[in-house]
Amino acid sequence: MSARLTEWSARNRWIWAAAAVFLLWFALSLVTSSFSLNSLSGVAVSSSFLALCALGQMVVVTSGRGNIDLSIASVMTLSAYLALIVMGGSDARLAQGLAATFALGLGVGLVNALLVVLCRIPAIIATLATGYILATATLLANRAIPGFHVAPTIHFLATGRVGGIPVIVLIALGVTVAISLLLGYTAYGRMLSAVGQNVRAARLAGVRTSLVTASAFVTSSILAAFAGLLLGAYVGGAFLEMGQPYLLQSLGAVVLGGTLIFGGGATPLGTLFGSMLLVLLVTTMQIAGLPPGVQDVVQGIVIITVLALAGGGAVRRSVRRAINAPKGTGYGRT
Repeated sequence: MSARLTEWSARNRWIWAAAAVFLLWFALSLVTSSFSLNSLSGVAVSSSFLALCALGQMVVVTSGRGNIDLSIASVMTLSAYLALIVMGGSDARLAQGLAATFALGLGVGLVNALLVVLCRIPAIIATLATGYILATATLLANRAIPGFHVAPTIHFLATGRVGGIPVIVLIALGVTVAISLLLGYTAYGRMLSAVGQNVRAARLAGVRTSLVTASAFVTSSILAAFAGLLLGAYVGGAFLEMGQPYLLQSLGAVVLGGTLIFGGGATPLGTLFGSMLLVLLVTTMQIAGLPPGVQDVVQGIVIITVLALAGGGAVRRSVRRAINAPKGTGYGRT
């Protein structure tokens, strides 16, 4: 029975993040009378913005070779400014605003893909440099912004409710389901997993590895751009460094959700629960009265701990394969 449970949890790594969310919420409900299902709804709203950009980060991480998108924060901030400038607070220019947001995400994703795939610059360096360039563009946009007027339709998507359920939560759930289906039941998902597990083997199997890797960065930037658009509508404007908290948290949600940090195994549902877990963790620290700097330190420690455990598990599996592999297979000595 225990072996079956272990095998099931290994296939469904999201269960640990989900269990942690409900345990932490239950603990908060016991220690404070103000924490209830209604407050959990607020947590779900806050985590929805994080989940949107974290799902894109998850796709990049799944592509393997230590790929991480560090331009997410700058894309979100610039997208919020761009939407305010293009739409001007009117639904009459909604289509232009959505097109500009998509173009921003697509353009940044293609630049990141060009640097990583063609120029062979490590993703962590390439996307960090792209983020710095976008930060400069954000400063220029900050001077050109006409005012803080949000288009009514976008404002409804970010703050409205349908049947008592926040619309932004429904959007996050919809994107999670769509990516789960894409990665779990399509040829593209199998190719992305193959590239993340072993890029050379995937190339020999006929997979266009460069195209698959490039698509991961494009997906991440587009989701970050729309997350920034909705976040700007939720807060009623845009401000410098608006997306900065999502840089560390997007990676943290991916790791806590059970996605393999070395690539090849994504858990979209786990990323959604990982986003909720991080928001609950921040909420807990705020209730405890910890200053923002300490909150960042705690989040960093949690993420490093999970990464260390994941890395140790990967090393142990590699050692077991090397010991158990027959001679001449390439794992052990011949």
